[in-house]
Amino acid sequence: MSPRKNVTYSSRPTHAARSAHAKGDKLFRTYDTSAIRPKRNPIPAIIGIIVLLVLLVIIVTNVLGAVRGCGSVKLVDKGTEVQVTVAEGDGAKSVAKTLIDAGLISNANEFTDRLRELGAEDKLQPGVYTLVGGQSVDEIIQVLQTPVAAVTFTVPEGSTIKQTAEIVAEASGGAISAEAFISAASNASTYAKDYPFLEDAGTNSLEGFLFPKTYPIDADSTADSLIRGMLEQYKQETAGLDWSYPESMGLSHYDVVKLASIIEKESDASHRATVASVFYNRIVGGMPLQSDATVAYVVGHDPTPEDVATENEYNTYFVYGLNIPTPINSPSLECLQAACKPETTNYLYFYFEPDSSGNMQYHFTETYEDHRSKFE
Repeated sequence: MSPRKNVTYSSRPTHAARSAHAKGDKLFRTYDTSAIRPKRNPIPAIIGIIVLLVLLVIIVTNVLGAVRGCGSVKLVDKGTEVQVTVAEGDGAKSVAKTLIDAGLISNANEFTDRLRELGAEDKLQPGVYTLVGGQSVDEIIQVLQTPVAAVTFTVPEGSTIKQTAEIVAEASGGAISAEAFISAASNASTYAKDYPFLEDAGTNSLEGFLFPKTYPIDADSTADSLIRGMLEQYKQETAGLDWSYPESMGLSHYDVVKLASIIEKESDASHRATVASVFYNRIVGGMPLQSDATVAYVVGHDPTPEDVATENEYNTYFVYGLNIPTPINSPSLECLQAACKPETTNYLYFYFEPDSSGNMQYHFTETYEDHRSKFE
């Protein structure tokens, strides 16, 4: 039997020495030794934090993307025709956004995923398409792969029904005559059931509501189908307008369109809201609007002093407020916005004239005396 080997907790040979050593070691461990400990390298920790942040951003982006892809989208009613434009070079995501904005699909990912499944990502054709609310994704994709004729016509901002009719007649090669178009647009009540914003127009013409835009035209187009396309465009374009201010001033939807059509002819892009304020101030003050533009609508040219002095139902030197029969043109969305949200001023008068460089300069005044002094 080999001799027993003593196992100790230190190299101290005696129990007292070992006890003292253990006690010292215990006390030593309670001391702050940070000053003599080796310094840790902070770089790995920083890299770890950066990686975590990047992962967090990726996760949040994917979650938001999913929310956007599955979010609540207001779709157009089933059977409602909507025109969409696919521009040259538009990719799947861009087309998906166009379809969502038009209220035709509710999920961009569903559309792009289905394109990928069908191998049709590169088969969408540029053009102007007429799609219908309620169509399936597959039906929409099928339509967007069929090239369409690039025949279009453009209605400029501030166009009258007569001018629009002439544009349509030319674009259709005479298939839709100007007379046929004017006749179809002569009674707003014909369309009021489908477009409630026309109710106040009664049996007046559609002047003011044929929204200025570029539209497709083909062999199947009729005056009625083109007019409905323009009314649908008006509905979509004006859906976001806040009508609360003109309503608080006692104006109807029809009055706002009348006012916007006057602003269209009496202002430029920089002064729409200011010009709108002048007309509102005149209405509140019980003054006639005195707009040459309404006189020009009747006489067909810049009015002469004799034209201005001649009474007619559109002459706002004699007719007070917005009591003219109809708007005088199809105003732009910006002029409709100005009519809904004018600038706050005390101006009652304005005039404009070209400067030496040919740029139109506007002058606004609060009193007739100041206004007249500009001409002396």
